[in-house]
Amino acid sequence: MSTIADNLQAVRRRISEALQGDTRTVTLVAVSKSKPAEKLREAHAAGCRDFGESYVQEALPKLQALSDLGATWHFIGHLQGNKARDVARAFDWVHGVDRPKLAQALARGRPDGRPDLNVCIQVNISGESTKGGVTPGEALALAREVCAIPRLKLRGLMGMAAPGDVAGQRREFARLRAARDEIVAAGIALDTLSMGMSDDFEAAIAEGATMVRVGTAIFGARDPKPGPPA
Repeated sequence: MSTIADNLQAVRRRISEALQGDTRTVTLVAVSKSKPAEKLREAHAAGCRDFGESYVQEALPKLQALSDLGATWHFIGHLQGNKARDVARAFDWVHGVDRPKLAQALARGRPDGRPDLNVCIQVNISGESTKGGVTPGEALALAREVCAIPRLKLRGLMGMAAPGDVAGQRREFARLRAARDEIVAAGIALDTLSMGMSDDFEAAIAEGATMVRVGTAIFGARDPKPGPPA
């Protein structure tokens, strides 16, 4: 069994243990940024079907090279408006919608004949200036705007906790869950809480995550970036 297959098995076991018998489905997104296409193909052979990329220029050649896999592709990084069209054409999900202009640009770029683009609103649950996203109190207003834009399907919220102890991580993830609950109470259906990475996804699952984005625990340490982020 390959190292990636071993790692995937270990991550799935951690997810199962974190669920503690809860029957909800948690989608594992393998964060494959900086990894070559053959590593993704190896993960696919081990049963992984969802992959996350953060850099447009790096991702597009990989998506083309792996088009035979029928994988689901998630854009999880910060997205500049001038790259929205490329992402809307190539990806199935965008996790970092944080402003109406970006949502509108993604909608304009989504090709006719493709299903609506799945999007998550990014919420800054840690309060760190280095992280993007709206505040939890602003999430409902943005959700209402995104819901009114054709060609997009608002699925849920995405957030990242600050490094720290499990109790602190859980408090931050609970803020995302509370923001989701406020939006649902306002009559907007959401089914996704995208939160949790290699070092904290157990805490995220304990607070209701339905999607975790795991890179290092599957592929090992990140390779050097080929260039500036898009």
